[in-house]
Amino acid sequence: MGTGSPHRSLPAQMRRLGRHSAVYGLGGIVSRVLAVFLLPLYTRYLDTDDFGAVGLVVAMSAVLVTIFRLGISSAFFRFYFDSTDAARRLLVVRTSFWFTMGSATLALAAGLLLAAPVADVLGIGDPNLVRAGFAGIWAQMNYEQLTALFRAEERSTAFVLASLANVLITIAATVLLVVVWEQGALGVIVGNFAGTLAVYLALLAVHREQLGLEFSRPLLREMNRFGIPLVPAALALIAVNFSDRFFLVHLADLDEVGLYEIGVRVASAMVLLLTAFRTAWPAFAYSIEDEEEAKRTYAYVLTYLVALASWLALALGLLAPWLVELLTTPQYQEGDRVVAPLAFGGMAYAAYIVMAIGVGRAKRTQFNWAITGLAAVVNVVLNLILIPPYGMIGAAVATVAAYSVMFAAMTWYAQRVFPTPYQWRRVLTAVAAAVALLLAGKAVGGLAVALALSLAYPLALLALGFLLPEERSRLRATRSRT
Repeated sequence: MGTGSPHRSLPAQMRRLGRHSAVYGLGGIVSRVLAVFLLPLYTRYLDTDDFGAVGLVVAMSAVLVTIFRLGISSAFFRFYFDSTDAARRLLVVRTSFWFTMGSATLALAAGLLLAAPVADVLGIGDPNLVRAGFAGIWAQMNYEQLTALFRAEERSTAFVLASLANVLITIAATVLLVVVWEQGALGVIVGNFAGTLAVYLALLAVHREQLGLEFSRPLLREMNRFGIPLVPAALALIAVNFSDRFFLVHLADLDEVGLYEIGVRVASAMVLLLTAFRTAWPAFAYSIEDEEEAKRTYAYVLTYLVALASWLALALGLLAPWLVELLTTPQYQEGDRVVAPLAFGGMAYAAYIVMAIGVGRAKRTQFNWAITGLAAVVNVVLNLILIPPYGMIGAAVATVAAYSVMFAAMTWYAQRVFPTPYQWRRVLTAVAAAVALLLAGKAVGGLAVALALSLAYPLALLALGFLLPEERSRLRATRSRT
């Protein structure tokens, strides 16, 4: 299928995915580390209401970016790798670029005109926050379309350099706006897209030879037939990701949203892993030409991604009280209570990403909306039931339950359209070990215990027979050589 890579052994494929994920992850590491170190700044210069307002604008942006893209970002990768010659690939690049530019500009115009009523719906009061949010939407859509070209070409180093420049400019702009000029929540939102906009303008020059005045309506129709069915699925997924903020602001208050947002930020260390993997995964997965090789590779990817994500979720869940205390002021401390469920929800989402690629490979994405829609319904119902008595804890439980349902439903569907021999015993072992260690750590308490149990996770997997015989043999051989 397409013009992918030649046949490689499974270890070679895993090393290739790991190499690109590691490089992509470098930009994510810097972004996450700097974002974490900015939390003391945010919590000093913003009160919980302002921080909650920022979270709501971020959630709004995620929804609208998905709507105005119309699935073109997913279609770009699928059609790029299905193209058999350079001219066709170039047409895919240019059609995607100009469609994204037009759609983003339409979104910006609508946002500037409707800022006041949108602010009322969100419950944040200040229309300028909404206007800034729409400017960020324009920058994000266009920036991500150009960086997608680096990903398709597996130019991971160029992608990371763009990401690092984005992060550094964003940090500098945010500090100036929030600390020096005291712009509060507006400064955070404007600072967040300043780097994206600046790097996007630079990328226009980098890709100038590929971005000619060429646009194919027939190609766009083909891409839309693939991508538009993914939009309801993506919106439902966003509902799972962000609806908790909207329910919290209406069923609790904006202060509760601010506390919850702190827990989200700490748990978003999972985003480091997910962003690195998601960035490398589509190009890698679609480039494997042989179907049996693809299935075998996907199975191993799921096993080791779940194990790694479970380990990170365990560490975040156990260390949450001390991380929040270190990074914020005392008024935000209660946010640590939602870190563990949100982190394990991220693990379930990571597994969903692997399962969904089989559906995309089979070009059977027309029912993805039903799967994510089911998860969204579960999320909404549980939010309505659990938030009034339990507040942000109820919202976190609703989120992890929705991700789990989404993974289970996608597994059922993907196995029907692209049957793959996933290693379910090993996957369940990885999750069960992490949950058991988390419960033990919460029951005993103490920083030393939390650290010890976090570090003990790989040993627990070995004791539970996680490794296959051939993997144990390779491990013993590696130890003997060292």
